[in-house]
Amino acid sequence: MAVTGNGTGAGTGTESGSGPLAGVRVVELAGIGPGPFAAMLLADLGADVVRVDRPGGGGLAVDPAYDITNRGKRSVLVDLKSADGPARVLDLVERADVLVEGFRPGVAERLGVGPAQCHARNPRLVYGRMTGWGQQGPLAHTAGHDIAYIAVTGALGMIGAPGEPPAVPANLVGDYAGGSLYLVIGVLAALQHARATGTGQVVDAAIVDGTAHLTAMIHGMMAAGGWQDRRGANLLDGGCPFYGTYETSDGGYMAVGALEQQFYDTFTELLGIGDRAPARKDAARWGELREAVAARFRTRTREEWTAVFEGTDACVAPVLSLREAPGHPHLAARGTFTDVGGIVQPAPAPRFSATPVAVTTGPALPGAHTESVAADWDVPALLPKEA
Repeated sequence: MAVTGNGTGAGTGTESGSGPLAGVRVVELAGIGPGPFAAMLLADLGADVVRVDRPGGGGLAVDPAYDITNRGKRSVLVDLKSADGPARVLDLVERADVLVEGFRPGVAERLGVGPAQCHARNPRLVYGRMTGWGQQGPLAHTAGHDIAYIAVTGALGMIGAPGEPPAVPANLVGDYAGGSLYLVIGVLAALQHARATGTGQVVDAAIVDGTAHLTAMIHGMMAAGGWQDRRGANLLDGGCPFYGTYETSDGGYMAVGALEQQFYDTFTELLGIGDRAPARKDAARWGELREAVAARFRTRTREEWTAVFEGTDACVAPVLSLREAPGHPHLAARGTFTDVGGIVQPAPAPRFSATPVAVTTGPALPGAHTESVAADWDVPALLPKEA
């Protein structure tokens, strides 16, 4: 397993890291979920991310020393509800390229750090807004979480077995795929525009918009008649017997994705049913094929089947747990996971040939970097007033 970083849980922080975003300054107004993850990704790519935490904390009850989404950042404490709180944030904004916030619509404006207030101080600023419902619409001001956002887009309804409740994919599809990643894409696009024109703008990243966008290919398949609008009846949703998961004799699972004919042929041969597998294109016999595949997988352990398929083009892999994943030979060889300060975590992605990235520090503890940020960003007002 690859090891990077300085191994300190709190992190020391630097004015800018390595990576393609070195020199880019980001102000993150503390929140939970997709906003912090998006800011972590910007920090992973080399941006100098300063997280503005509120005194007394807030959000989910996670020990800040283990909150990996705050790795590579620096933290200052500012009470936005105090008389001078907004001014301190605007001092940072004046020197920043990007701001990320995840309040409900209108809250940042009421606190004095909305887009108009920020752009008055820094017209080049890219103002990234991360919400579930977006800045406009009937539900814009209502509360919600990942599961509700992916529910209304149709994404949740696609996942799971037919006749059973939809399967909840943690908060990966909405918060992070439909939310954080789209916010980062928008911020980087707007940053390019700001550098070319000198004019910043607001990026409205709504999880409902991003998640809906993720289903583009499925909508095309449905329009063409190649996708049924129900669970477990299609090529990629578990309805196909050669694209799904199967239990092994020891209670483990193997994942099968043998879609193309040549991969299917290799799969059925190694599984030991090549001479009696029903025609793969005959959907009427998919139930029969599924039973044959399931019966064979139940004859050996996950480890035994992994050895059978390892290194082949059968498109079969073991289903690993979160704790098991870092030990997979391929992931270990690539350094897909890293250990920083004793915390095993995913390494930054993607990879760059000219501007390599790495985890530089552990999670930023609230308020731990006030002095360094005050000096590096030339905002002395961040420092506590002497008695």
